[in-house]
Amino acid sequence: MSELAIIGGTGLTDLAGLEITHRQILHTPYGETSSPIIQGRYAGKSIVFLARHGARHTIPPHKVNYRANIWCLKELGVQTVIAIAAVGGIHPSLQPQDLVIPHQLIDYTGSREHTFFAEERNPVTHIDFTQPYCESLRERLLAAAQQVSFKIHSQGVYGATQGPRLETAAEIERMARDGCDIVGMTGMPEAALARELNLCYATCAVVSNPAAGRSPKPITMTEIEANLNEGIEHVRQLLVKVIQLL
Repeated sequence: MSELAIIGGTGLTDLAGLEITHRQILHTPYGETSSPIIQGRYAGKSIVFLARHGARHTIPPHKVNYRANIWCLKELGVQTVIAIAAVGGIHPSLQPQDLVIPHQLIDYTGSREHTFFAEERNPVTHIDFTQPYCESLRERLLAAAQQVSFKIHSQGVYGATQGPRLETAAEIERMARDGCDIVGMTGMPEAALARELNLCYATCAVVSNPAAGRSPKPITMTEIEANLNEGIEHVRQLLVKVIQLL
């Protein structure tokens, strides 16, 4: 079994070039995973792939069963998780199609099942979440970034919002004052759940659009999809490089 899993987000419901060897549906104590677990070989290495929003992108961010997804990866023996996420750019240096390897996050979500330690069978445990991302994996992602020609930002603060609606301009202004550089809807509780199960977890975010109020133009799904088509190709190229380093 592979020790590496890739969680695909918006724009990455499958992984082009993945040689699938096994596909299975797993039932967990927390319900079913977002999609079947796909095992195979990618860039010469054995990996596990999971589509966060379902194989046909039908699950909105606030309905993703994050606990089932992370629990099943741990159960399969995965130790390292690279999570792909589409985000809006808050910081003025971020342009559509840029990649960001965030180093911090702020959680604005609510009403999500955010811990494995909520039932009697799992006594309360307080994890250290000072650094929410696995630094050794971030370093490997950044080392791989040195081998590609497109723009990758080495750090950023990810603001996780509830969704599924996009944010207001005032909300983005508040997030900017809080120190957020990017905004997305799936960064939490996924990162915290991974930490609870001692998984080495990091995010590769692709900027799909300027966040609300950061551009004179309205945000359209046409714009987001066009930028993701290009940005996700950059993600694939980065994944090939980083897998070779793992």
